[in-house]
Amino acid sequence: MTQAPTAQPPSPRRHDREIIALAVPAFGALVAEPLFVMVDSAIVGHLGTPQLAGLAVAAALLTTAVSVFVFLAYATTAAVARQVGAGDLASAVRQGMDGIWLALLIGAAVVAVTVPLTPALVEIFGTSDTATPYATTYLRISSFGIPAMLVVLAATGVLRGLQDTRTPLYVAIGGFAANGALNAGLVYGAGLGVAGSAWGTVIAQWGMALVYLVVVVRGARRHGASLRPDAAGIRASAQAGVPLLVRTLSLRAVLMIATAVAARLGDTDVAGHQIILSLWSLTAFALDAIAIAGQAIIGRYLGANDARGAREACRRMVQWGVASGVVLGALIVLARPLFVPLFTGDTSVQDTLLPALLVVALSQPISGVVFVLDGVLMGAGDGRYLAWAMVLTLAVFAPVALLIPSFGGGLTALWGAMTLMMTVRLVTLWMRMRSGRWIVTGATR
Repeated sequence: MTQAPTAQPPSPRRHDREIIALAVPAFGALVAEPLFVMVDSAIVGHLGTPQLAGLAVAAALLTTAVSVFVFLAYATTAAVARQVGAGDLASAVRQGMDGIWLALLIGAAVVAVTVPLTPALVEIFGTSDTATPYATTYLRISSFGIPAMLVVLAATGVLRGLQDTRTPLYVAIGGFAANGALNAGLVYGAGLGVAGSAWGTVIAQWGMALVYLVVVVRGARRHGASLRPDAAGIRASAQAGVPLLVRTLSLRAVLMIATAVAARLGDTDVAGHQIILSLWSLTAFALDAIAIAGQAIIGRYLGANDARGAREACRRMVQWGVASGVVLGALIVLARPLFVPLFTGDTSVQDTLLPALLVVALSQPISGVVFVLDGVLMGAGDGRYLAWAMVLTLAVFAPVALLIPSFGGGLTALWGAMTLMMTVRLVTLWMRMRSGRWIVTGATR
C-alpha cells in the first residue's frame, strides 16, 4: 500500500507520554488479575488444607483454560487500533464486537467440555482423595465463569485498541473488591464453603463482563456500529487469533518443560524454581504493560498509514524495554536478601536459588526488548511470524532443557536454558523488526 504523506514524527517525549499513559493503567490491571486467585486462596485456606489443595488444582486448570485464549485480547487490540488510526471508529467498534462474539462462542464450547469432564480433569492432576471433592466442586461451578473471563479479554482488547487502558484498570479494581466481598459473604456468611468461593468468583467475573459490555455497547451506539453477530467478522477474528494461539501454546509448553525438568532435579531445585518463576512472572507484568502500549500505539500508526511514526514509536519502546530490564535486573539483585527469606527459610533452597537469581537478573534487559518487540509485532498484526518464531524457540529450548539432568546440571543451568530461550526470541524478533516486513499500513493488514 502506498504510504500517505506524513508530518514530522512525534518527538520522543510525546512517545514517552503515550507509553506511560497506556502502560501504567495496563500494569495495574495486569496485577489485579492474579489477585482474584490470591483472595480465593486466603479465604478458602482458613477452611482447611484439603479445601485449599482442591482450590489450587481447580485454579490451575481454570487459568490454563483461559490463558490459551489470550489472543482474544491481543488480536482485537491490533485490529481495533488500526481502524482507530484510519479514523473509522464505527468499524473499530464493529471489529471489537466480532471479538466479543467469538469470546462468547469459545466460552460456551469450553463450558460444554469442562463441566462433564470435571472429575477426569481433576484426576489427571493426581489430586488426593481428601482434596478431590473440593477441586471438583470448585472447577465445575467456576467453569460457568469462563465465558465471562473470555469476554473480559476481548473487551479489554477493544478498549486498548481505542487507546483506553484506564477503564480496564477501574473494572479490574471493582471486580477484585466485589470478588473479595462475595467470597467472604458466601463462604462464611452463607456457610457455602468452597462452593461459595466459586460462586462468588463467577458472579464477580460476570459483573465485570457486563460492565465491559455496557461500555462497548454505548460506544457502538455512539458511532453507529452494529451489535449483531457477523459470521464473516467472527471468522476473520478467529483466523487472526489462530497464529497467536500457536504462539501462546508454544510458550506454555516452554514453561511446562521447565517445571518438569526442575521436578526431576529434586525437591530443593523445584522449590527454588517455583520461587524464581513467581518472581519472573511479576517482572513480566511490568514488561507486558509496555508491550500492551506497543500493541495499541503501533496499530494506530499503521492504520493511519504512518510507517515512519510506527518505526519511531518502535525504536522508542525498545529503549524503554532495555531501560526497564536494567532497572528490574538491578532490583532483583539489590532486593534479593529481602525477598528470598519471605519465600523460604530453608538454607539449601536459598543457596541453590541465589546463583540462578543472578542469571535471571542479568537476562532482564533481554526480556525487556523481547516483550516490547512482541507487542510491536502483535500491534502490526504479524501473528503468523510470531507463531513460527515461538515454535522455533520451543524447538531450540526443549532438547537443551531436557538434557540438563543427564549432564548433572542444576537450577542455574535450567535458568541458563531459559535465558537461551529468551535470547532466541530476541534474535528472531529483532530480525523481523530490522527487516521492516511487519510494516503493513492501512485499516486492515
